[in-house]
Amino acid sequence: MSVLRDAAGIYKESIGILTVALGGGVFAGAVLGGEGMLEGFENYPGLLLLVPAFLATRGNVYGALGARISSGLHQGLIEPRFERDWRLVNAVTASFINGIFISVFIGFLAWGLMQILVWIGMRDHSAALIELIGITFIAGVLTSVVLIFGLLVLIFAGYRYGLDPDNLVGPIVTTLGDIFGVLFLFFAVITVDVVL
Repeated sequence: MSVLRDAAGIYKESIGILTVALGGGVFAGAVLGGEGMLEGFENYPGLLLLVPAFLATRGNVYGALGARISSGLHQGLIEPRFERDWRLVNAVTASFINGIFISVFIGFLAWGLMQILVWIGMRDHSAALIELIGITFIAGVLTSVVLIFGLLVLIFAGYRYGLDPDNLVGPIVTTLGDIFGVLFLFFAVITVDVVL
């Protein structure tokens, strides 16, 4: 019977955040399908190619951060508050650097794939390398800041209220990553339009 009780507890803890995640996913889809973003896809060929990889890596990089924080909380190695704890600082710094590096790499990879598609005649042209890297760099920096801060706040608050952070990490990371990933990609497209 304890298995059913545990499963019911996990479900009860997760249902609220999963409902929010569902709404966040719909919102991100609405932004992605909006007029401004569609125009960005037309102006920067290769942008649509990088969106799935960009959003997926938000979950991968910051999901790993969330798992480290969750494990640290369970083991008593990290306290659920903002303080200069070197374990926390190192984990956050590594995730931030990794998030930025992978964002730039995605821009480079999308440009390279577009060059191949142009070369074999499947596309007429591609966005410039600086444009795609600029978009992914700007969006990568902004999503990194929001995801790190949002993840820490929500996990620490949930832990203080007795919620298991393992039940929160996945939905929090994917929801924040999708919503802010798409919003900041849109912002980055506008910024690159103005600057370049």
